[in-house]
Amino acid sequence: MSKEIYNLAFVFPGQGSQSLGMLSDLASSHKEVKQTFEQASDALGKNLWSLITQGPDEELNQTQNTQPAMLAAGVAVWNVWCKHSANRPHLMAGHSLGEYTALVCSGALSFEDGIKLVSVRGQLMQEAVPPGIGAMAAILGLEDDQVVTICSQVAENEIVSAVNFNAPGQVVIAGNVAAVERAMLAAKEAGAKRALLLPVSVPSHCDLMQSAAQKLDDYLISTIFDKPETALIHNVDVASHNSPDAIRAILKEQLYRPVRWVDTIKLMSDQGITQFVECGPGKVLIGLNKRIAKDAEHFSIYNSETLNTVLEQFND
Repeated sequence: MSKEIYNLAFVFPGQGSQSLGMLSDLASSHKEVKQTFEQASDALGKNLWSLITQGPDEELNQTQNTQPAMLAAGVAVWNVWCKHSANRPHLMAGHSLGEYTALVCSGALSFEDGIKLVSVRGQLMQEAVPPGIGAMAAILGLEDDQVVTICSQVAENEIVSAVNFNAPGQVVIAGNVAAVERAMLAAKEAGAKRALLLPVSVPSHCDLMQSAAQKLDDYLISTIFDKPETALIHNVDVASHNSPDAIRAILKEQLYRPVRWVDTIKLMSDQGITQFVECGPGKVLIGLNKRIAKDAEHFSIYNSETLNTVLEQFND
């Protein structure tokens, strides 16, 4: 029988945490990893495990491939956790794409439907903005309000906006290439420590994704959602939703509205969360979360060593 830990939250990474060979170590000793990827591959008609172990890297990094690969990876780690521990988190959240992983792990969305949905989501995002039209950049060392103001000042009838509020002093912007470049220059002039163009082809969470959101809505309507078994904090409004229609609406909005990650982690802290576990490949979220909830304990699970560390921490 599972046991809810009221000061524990699990969070799931999104696009950008993928890498060739991810979860290979965990898969060597835990059959649940490959079983999860087999289910995902069957749902999509493509071998996702071969893609993440053999590449090529360029193919893994294509949005329509990255999204199902990362969802499968997060769910695989969750399945391993559930096999070896009866302890369950009180809250969940996922960064951008990771919100879909959280929905699957919370019981609100079936794994097969989730894999198909994010595959379509990735395709629609790629189609919405042709290569070379959009860009994203990380702005380091400015206040959130400064970045928002700079984007509005340099837009010049193009689109550029703050789209990921990731940590104090770390904001990602997205929009048309020229507008993003203008915002980067203005940010440096305003005292930003760095303004770094990100290696992505899709400008997520800005108004350039409106057309993709409209098309995604058709797929969301035909997808079955249930009430989450574990409360889930959504990126868009930093709130929990139980009704299927509300979840569909928030996922549509998520494509073109900002990821409010700082507010998400702060809300969890305010609700008594003192231990955060990043469930899935990479260590991106643990780095962000340590800067937001400085007094909390932070863990990641992405290989056998980190799994054992977290199991020792929480298993009686």
